[in-house]
Amino acid sequence: MTWDFETDAEYQKELDWVENFVTKEVVPVDQVVKHAWNMRDPVRNALIPPLQQQVRDRGLWACHLGPNLGGPGYGQVKLALLNEILGRTHSGPIVFGCHAPDSGNSEILAHYGTPELKQRYLEPLLRQEIVSAYSMTEPRGGSDPTGFTTAAVLDGDEWVVNGEKWFSSHANFASFLILLAVTDPEEARHRRLSMFVVPSDTPGIEIVRNVGIYGHPEDEGTHSYVRYHDVRIPKDHLLGGRGEGFLVAQTRLGGGRIHHAMRTVGLVRQALDQMCERVLSRSTQGELLARKQLVQAMIADSWIDLEQFRLLVLRTAWKIDRYNDYQKVRGDISAVKAAMPKVLHDVASRALQLHGSLGVSHEMPFAAMVLESFHMGLADGATEVHKVTLAREVLKGYTGTEDLFPTQHLPRLRAEAEARFAAVLEDVGR
Repeated sequence: MTWDFETDAEYQKELDWVENFVTKEVVPVDQVVKHAWNMRDPVRNALIPPLQQQVRDRGLWACHLGPNLGGPGYGQVKLALLNEILGRTHSGPIVFGCHAPDSGNSEILAHYGTPELKQRYLEPLLRQEIVSAYSMTEPRGGSDPTGFTTAAVLDGDEWVVNGEKWFSSHANFASFLILLAVTDPEEARHRRLSMFVVPSDTPGIEIVRNVGIYGHPEDEGTHSYVRYHDVRIPKDHLLGGRGEGFLVAQTRLGGGRIHHAMRTVGLVRQALDQMCERVLSRSTQGELLARKQLVQAMIADSWIDLEQFRLLVLRTAWKIDRYNDYQKVRGDISAVKAAMPKVLHDVASRALQLHGSLGVSHEMPFAAMVLESFHMGLADGATEVHKVTLAREVLKGYTGTEDLFPTQHLPRLRAEAEARFAAVLEDVGR
């Protein structure tokens, strides 16, 4: 067994190019494009496609996909190193073709779509000619699919969908939605659901309103409250088998969670970088903030939080590459998901504090980062749910004892050791 924490030299050259490209080209675009997913925005359409072409020319387009789907097939570890750089930007993920929710939706279509569905939806999605939405969460059921009520009923050659979905991100921009709906209400809870492709122009789809994140611009609302009223979709728009919606969803969500974490590493690093610059630039009571011990503790704690989290993300990515099965890495992904919001919250909060009144203003990103940490604690499953999942996975590797005292009870261990080495102890006169 060998261990290596170095990036291979050839890929490091690519990462160096990405670092320079993102800093010089993508970060400025973030300042003038309201939402990089909005293909109706002429400013966005003038600025982002040329950057995407540069990424394609470099061979770094859609790095989350294998060569058979138009990606370079780098795997999750290399994707993690790339996403660390992209994570500090708004436009970066879409410039590189590895953005949510399209990255997860493309995985679902690649795994479960028919040739016709792939041609109609996956291929233009990979070319970035369209964007998509994931319509799963419900107003009453939250993110627990076993409590969903939106239903799809088979009527001849069509499915008829009725119900409501909440926080369907980018539905107002999307050409199609990936929908999770109840098709078999009498089956076991995890066999009640099926997954569908729903074209956005299908009659009966109503966007009740577009919901924004508090602290973001009010007109940015991109998380849609969607109502489906007698929406008819073709029978062949089913993804996977009938009743396999929960299984299909896990294919998507496992990747989505680790990809969120990869990008969050970059966001946390940005907060730490700005924190360090600040304390080396401002003085109080005759000396730099960086000389104050409590400030030094904040820097040290932030660095430790970031590096611990980053290593957990990279090891989880390595396991995904090794096993090629999200279920075998379920506990690790839950650990990453549960750790992510706290790391972002704590480091961003310290950065905000060290920037004083400027830190709480709209002129710095820290307040938005703090709120984003709560968003990360809810997206793709609540933190508490993932802690339960992790605990269950951890406990599978242990067994209890029926003895009165624990197996590591010190009096027992001492007695066993004395019995084993009795001759030696007697020989030395003990």
